[in-house]
Amino acid sequence: MTATAALLAEALQAHGLQLRGGFAVQPDEGLGAVTDGRPVTSLWMVGVVGSAFWPTFVASSFYRDGLPDPLDRWSQSIGDALAQRLGGRALYPFDGPPYHPFQRWADRAEVLQPSRMLLRIHPQFGLWHAYRFALALPQALEVQDVAHIQTSANSSKPPGACGSLPGTPPTAQGVSAPRFETGLCATCSGQPCLSACPVGAYSTAGFNLAACATHLHTEAGQPCMQAGCQARRACPVGAEHRYRPEHAAFHMRAFAAGRGHAG
Repeated sequence: MTATAALLAEALQAHGLQLRGGFAVQPDEGLGAVTDGRPVTSLWMVGVVGSAFWPTFVASSFYRDGLPDPLDRWSQSIGDALAQRLGGRALYPFDGPPYHPFQRWADRAEVLQPSRMLLRIHPQFGLWHAYRFALALPQALEVQDVAHIQTSANSSKPPGACGSLPGTPPTAQGVSAPRFETGLCATCSGQPCLSACPVGAYSTAGFNLAACATHLHTEAGQPCMQAGCQARRACPVGAEHRYRPEHAAFHMRAFAAGRGHAG
């Protein structure tokens, strides 16, 4: 592991965050230069796995100050500090419009697949991971910096279930499901995510946003609000990384209020 990767991994561990992978940036990708004029040559993805970051976040002033978007502000404070330390720029999925292509970057940085829940599945972490920011750096990324991450993803779970990562945001009408001829969802026994939703919001046809949103604002929807999406929790991949109830509830409140996806 190079000095840059080691520095990042150590700094992120203090916050419960993880270095999730990265890739070399080509000159024509439009990421430009860093503040001192050097070109961006690598993009490093930073994210969360399970609820490892949760104790650090809830102990922060951002969680307690009562202002909007505490998790985004907490992430930005960490990302901006690391970018300044390394002479780069921090990029965030909530910056926009226009928004940065975090899904495409994630696919380049790690081994991921689409899932029945219109999110990206990680073979080890299932649905229980997300990206908080990316670091555009002038330092070159070496193969050994990310090889251990991709090797772990390839070998940690056999095919046979479904899982995810924040993916395409739904429209008011819902989202059509991708095709699943191969991969974890195609080989998942019984595909329990499709039958776990109390209002059948997920199906092979896609996601019914209206049914989900209406349910969350009823008394019957409180189990989903308090413990997280039941369809998501039904996925067997990475079940050991499921979010803590209070962590899941935090994301569900934001989702129900129309301020983003369910984490």
